[in-house]
Amino acid sequence: MRHTIRRFPRLWRASRLLRRWYQARHNAYPDWEEVLEQGKDLWEAAQTQTQRGPRVLLSTAIGSYVHAVTLESALAAALRLRGAEPHVLLCDAELAACAECDASLYPRVERFVAHGPSRDLCRDCYWPARRVYERLGVRVHRLSALVTDDQRQTAAAVARSVPFADIPTYQHDGLVVGEHAYAGALRFFASGSLDDEPQAEAVLRRYLQAALVTMFATRRLAREQGFTCAVFTHGIYIPWGVMGEVCRQEGVRIANWNVAYRKRRFIFSHGETYHHTLMSEPQAAWESLDLRPAREQTLMDYLASRREGMFDWIVFHRPAARAEPRELAGALGLDPSRPVIGLLTNVSWDAQLHYPANAFPDMLEWITRTCEYFAARPDLQLLIRVHPAELNGFPPSRQPVLAEMTRRLPALAPNITVVPPESRMSTYSLMSLCNAAIIYGTKMGVELTSVGLPVIVAGEAWVRNKGLTRDASTPEEYFRILDGLPFAARPDETLLRRARTYAYHFFFRRMIPLSFVQPRAGYPIYVLRLDKIERLLPGATPGLDVICDGILTGAPFVYDEDTPTPQVTGAGARRQNPVSHGSMSPREDV
Repeated sequence: MRHTIRRFPRLWRASRLLRRWYQARHNAYPDWEEVLEQGKDLWEAAQTQTQRGPRVLLSTAIGSYVHAVTLESALAAALRLRGAEPHVLLCDAELAACAECDASLYPRVERFVAHGPSRDLCRDCYWPARRVYERLGVRVHRLSALVTDDQRQTAAAVARSVPFADIPTYQHDGLVVGEHAYAGALRFFASGSLDDEPQAEAVLRRYLQAALVTMFATRRLAREQGFTCAVFTHGIYIPWGVMGEVCRQEGVRIANWNVAYRKRRFIFSHGETYHHTLMSEPQAAWESLDLRPAREQTLMDYLASRREGMFDWIVFHRPAARAEPRELAGALGLDPSRPVIGLLTNVSWDAQLHYPANAFPDMLEWITRTCEYFAARPDLQLLIRVHPAELNGFPPSRQPVLAEMTRRLPALAPNITVVPPESRMSTYSLMSLCNAAIIYGTKMGVELTSVGLPVIVAGEAWVRNKGLTRDASTPEEYFRILDGLPFAARPDETLLRRARTYAYHFFFRRMIPLSFVQPRAGYPIYVLRLDKIERLLPGATPGLDVICDGILTGAPFVYDEDTPTPQVTGAGARRQNPVSHGSMSPREDV
C-alpha cells in the first residue's frame, strides 16, 4: 500500500471512499506461487498436454474486481487440469467507464465526466490481475490491443451523436449496447432513474462509448480465437453485458456466475445472466425432486437461519430486534380486525434490464400505483417494508424509496404503513403479520412461499413462472389479482410442498459449493484456501466438477449431493483428463 501512496499522492488526497477502495485491494489477490510449487510436476504436465484443448475465455475484464479474479483464476487452473486452454481478457485502462465506477467514489461527478476512471481507478486495476493470471501461465488479452483507432473514433462519435433519450434502446450491428450502457449509468448513480442527475447525460454517453469499444474488442477476440465458452460474472452492466451480447451473436456459449447467498456457494447460468435464466428455468428441472424429510428439515433450518444470516455471506440487514407479532402490530398501529398485505421493495437501481413480463415499467411506478389502489381499499391494510440494502448495500442507493414516495404521493392513505430501511424490525416477523405479500423483484418470494404465505409477483422475482405465485404481466392483470384480496385461504399442502421443493432446488442445488473458498470479513468477501493443486482435479471437489462440466460440455449447473461426479470415458477422457491422477485426493465433504 505504501508504494501506491508514493506513486500516486494525488489519489491519497482524493475522497475517503477512494482511499478505502485502494486499501481494500492491497494484498487481496490470490497468490498461486506456493500452490503451484507444491504441485509443480502435475501443473507442468497439464500445461504441456492441454495446448490443443478447447479454448475457454475468462472475461474477468475489470482487474480490480478481486473476487472475480479470485474465482476465475481458480477456474482457469481447474479447466487446464481438465484439458482446456484458458484465456483471459482484461481491460488495461481502455474503457471510458465501467462497473467499478460509482458516484460515491467521485464526490465531484464533474471529475468523472472529464476524465472517467483513467486518473485514479485505472492506475492499479490491470496489473495486479495480469500478474495473477501470468503466474498461472494463462494467456492474457488486453482490451486496448483489440481495438483500432478507427473503432475508437467510431465509438466516440456514436456516443456523442445518439440522442440522449434514445440511448437506452440503441442498437449497434444488431446488439442492444444501449440497454447495458443505461444499466451501467443507473448503477453508477445508484438510482433507478437518471432524471434528477445533472451529469446524467455526460455519464451515460461515457458508458455508451465504453459499450461500443467493448463490442469491437470482444468480437475481434471471439473471431480470432474460436472459444468454446466464455465465462464471466453478472452478464449485465459494462463491460460484461455487452460481452454477452457479442458472444451470443458469434455463437460462443456463455456461462455467467455470481456469488450466491450461502457461504462458499456460487450461482452459474447458461446463455445469459441468472437474472433472466432463473425465471425461465424449466419446471422439470426441479419439480420431480424427492423432498424427503431430511432435505425438508435441512431447508427449513436454513430458512430459519436467514433471520440472522448465520450461513450466508450476503446479508443486508442488521440483527433484528426481537419482538412478538402482537407487539410488532401494536407498535405499527395495525388494526387486528382488518387483513394486512405486505409489500417488499427492492433497491431501485439494481439489475435494471428489460423484462418483458413486468407489469409496470419500473419499481417506483409499481409502488405508486399500488398505494393509489390501496387508498381505495380501506378494508385492507398495506404494510410496506423498504429494503435495508438502500442504506447498507454497495453502492448505497441515491434514490431512496421513501423520498420518491413522498414526491409522488405527498399524503399516504391512513391504511398504509411504511417501515423504513433503517428499522431493526425483522422483515420475516413483519411478513408473519400479513395475509399475503406483494413483491416486485425480491428473492424473498422463494422464502415466503415456503412458509405458506400467498405471494403476488409484479416484476422479475425469481419465484415467477414456478406455479407457486400469482404472476402479473400487465397493470390490468395485476389489479384483477389485487381485487381478489384477501384470499380465501392459504396454499394447501400440495402447493406448500411444491414451494419447498423449489426452495430446496434454489438454495441447495442451484447454489454450488466450493469448499476451497474461504469467507472473510471485509473486501473481498472470500479468498482461496488451497493447500495443493490436487484439490482442483476432477473428482476432488464435487461442486467444481459441476461447474467445469457445465463450462466444457453445457451440462446443467445443478449440484446434487447424491449424484456422483460424471466420468468421461474414451477420447473424451483423454481430452478432459490429460494428466495422470494417481495422486488424486479423495472427494471432499462440503
